[in-house]
Amino acid sequence: MDVMKRESNSVSGFSLLELMIAMTITLVLLALVTTLFSGSMSIRERESAKTDALTSAQAALNVMSREISNSGFGLRNNGVVAVDSGLNQFHFRSNWNNGDLLTGTDGEDITYYFDPTTESIVRFDAHAGTTTSAIVNGISNVEFQYFNYAGSNSTPTVVATPGIQTGRVRITVTVNLEDVQGQPSGQSVQYTSDVTLRNAEFMRNQY
Repeated sequence: MDVMKRESNSVSGFSLLELMIAMTITLVLLALVTTLFSGSMSIRERESAKTDALTSAQAALNVMSREISNSGFGLRNNGVVAVDSGLNQFHFRSNWNNGDLLTGTDGEDITYYFDPTTESIVRFDAHAGTTTSAIVNGISNVEFQYFNYAGSNSTPTVVATPGIQTGRVRITVTVNLEDVQGQPSGQSVQYTSDVTLRNAEFMRNQY
């Protein structure tokens, strides 16, 4: 009688423990990739917000610097209206068309100031139907700092309120950035521009 021997073919596979270890490693790697991707996206969002803020601030500074530098043109002084100027506001005049600055429509009678309600830099033109216009929005603060020059002394004195000896104005625009998840909160950017009043007495004596 022949004895039939059956050979059992054993099929090797993953044990439950090996499967759990593999899944754990996969989940850890997936979490790491997700964290890195999320971090890169938040950095991109933060840098994009900074770029937009700096672009807006620079545009505002370019407009203000161009006009403020001509303060006092056609006048016998630097054109600064001291009683209406301070930390967050600057009032100046120029007479580029040789007209009547006080009652006419010639020349410039401009006030720049910060409006916290609309978060904007406002330009008030007294000779354009007393109209105001926001030159840029999304601004958190605007500050003016004044530098006085006396006689031939080239070292300026920093003052809170400008006057007839003011020869330079420093404009600082601040933009508070919106909080981005995964990034430090309360971040802000600042842009500063020094504007020389070319018609100030001290500046005219340099030529």
